[in-house]
Amino acid sequence: MNVLDGASLAVDAATVRERIRANTVWIAVADDRLLGACVLDDREIDAIAVRRRRRGQGIGTRLVERAAAATAGDLRAEFHRRVRPFYDSLGFAIEPTDEPDRFRGRYE
Repeated sequence: MNVLDGASLAVDAATVRERIRANTVWIAVADDRLLGACVLDDREIDAIAVRRRRRGQGIGTRLVERAAAATAGDLRAEFHRRVRPFYDSLGFAIEPTDEPDRFRGRYE
């Protein structure tokens, strides 16, 4: 939860525990330290975060690739404009939502 909380994501601990039981949470670990996490809700990324100091090292990319493999490539996300470059870099087809500064994307 520290990694997700540090990214100011609106996912609560009860939801994360539920997704862990459903085997739809992936984590990146090095030297017994959690570096990042990706939480799915069915085929949609509910939350993804990487520790600030470890960003830009491909950790988030590998987490999304693992989630895409688990969803047979049918992976979606809704996100704020500030993280759009991340989703663009992964090849998501992106379109705006009805909410200002929000987008939705589909992994391609």
